[in-house]
Amino acid sequence: MNDSPQHAILAAPPCRVIGVLDDGAASLHATALTHLQQAQWVIGGRRTLALLAAQIRPDAQQRDLTGALSEVPQWVAQAQQAGQRCVVLASGDPLCHGIAAYLASRLCIEALEILPNLSTLQIACARIGLPWHDLKIVSVHTRDAGEWVEGADARHGLYALLRAVQSHDRLAILTSPENTPARIARLLLSEGLGEDFQCAVAERLCQPAERVRASLTVQQMADTEFADPNVVLLWRWGPRRAPVLFGLPDDRYEQRHPEKGLITKHEVRAVSLARLQLRRDSIVWDIGAGSGSVGLEAARLCVDGHVYAIEKNAADHAIAGRNRRAMGISNHSLVQGKAPEGLDAWPDPDAVFIGGSGGELPTLIDQVLDRLRPEGHLVMNFVTIENLAAAVTALKAAQARRPVSWDVLQLQASRSKPILEMHRLAAENPVWIVSATKEAHDG
Repeated sequence: MNDSPQHAILAAPPCRVIGVLDDGAASLHATALTHLQQAQWVIGGRRTLALLAAQIRPDAQQRDLTGALSEVPQWVAQAQQAGQRCVVLASGDPLCHGIAAYLASRLCIEALEILPNLSTLQIACARIGLPWHDLKIVSVHTRDAGEWVEGADARHGLYALLRAVQSHDRLAILTSPENTPARIARLLLSEGLGEDFQCAVAERLCQPAERVRASLTVQQMADTEFADPNVVLLWRWGPRRAPVLFGLPDDRYEQRHPEKGLITKHEVRAVSLARLQLRRDSIVWDIGAGSGSVGLEAARLCVDGHVYAIEKNAADHAIAGRNRRAMGISNHSLVQGKAPEGLDAWPDPDAVFIGGSGGELPTLIDQVLDRLRPEGHLVMNFVTIENLAAAVTALKAAQARRPVSWDVLQLQASRSKPILEMHRLAAENPVWIVSATKEAHDG
């Protein structure tokens, strides 16, 4: 006979994870209500336990999971090892950003039986007649994320929400007491999306004080305080136009004039991006961002990644920021500074583009190669022989300390120009593209 704890759990009745709405017992069907009334262990949030207190048997052991989520699997296991009936109370559908997935990842799936209810998102959509089958569901029902800061990365609690807003037309958002509808609206306004969406907020669903406010503007949502709990629905006034991902013409970017305003030209930008070998989830550094063209196109290509850009010139830094906002790109962080200062705060990159070095090229190359992930790519653009020579010398020295392969490509493009009723070819300045790859086994 096998007396292991795992065997005891499998032999015990499954833990019933029951979805509950804010009208309490009225939201439960007969089977779920019976399981709750017979349970010897009842686990739930403080508010839910109070809501269903009349249905819980007096001798049942109650556990408040508020702030104690990590203890719930052990409580369930303890009940099942004792052969006792256990219920976990969850909000709405436990498999929609709920506790069921968490428990299933820590207990064998046979130890659970899910009894879902309607999700609050479904109810909110039903209240205003909005089909929900194609909604993008996002949860910010977490700890206080703080106000959105333009250019923040994935470490910010609202980052995933902004990424979803920029790539979907219809969204349903699970809020929290801190991450409120007004905070969400302020995020949209700061990113220039205030005119793109219509909003609805459903407050206290299935409670006597329920209220649903539909057809709000983003500004109205920002100016209003809503009762908790609530959910937010967003939908665009019109369909999005899919953006060009790669190869935007130079005149799509704002640039500083006269010609000292820096932009990596169209043809050079295309080859440089190809040499970076980008993936959907690449972490990219753009050093010497200029007008931002390389980093911004990289951000569009790395839809699940992020670009970190630095530019020392104040005017170019401001222009790159305006280009970022005009293109509606959120996976792009831009700082003003002179590399390598500030790079320590960035995550290790998969790809690095150096368009300007501020006279620190040998040091910069060495530090980049130290931080570059195995099989990562470094691409540099040069228009002067001196900088090319400095880069080659630095790469040769780097090879003595780590496995690095590199090559140089000279690129010179000519563009057609009208002359009378005909056209001639006008040569662009030649550019050297230096590419280095960090081998997989560094060390």
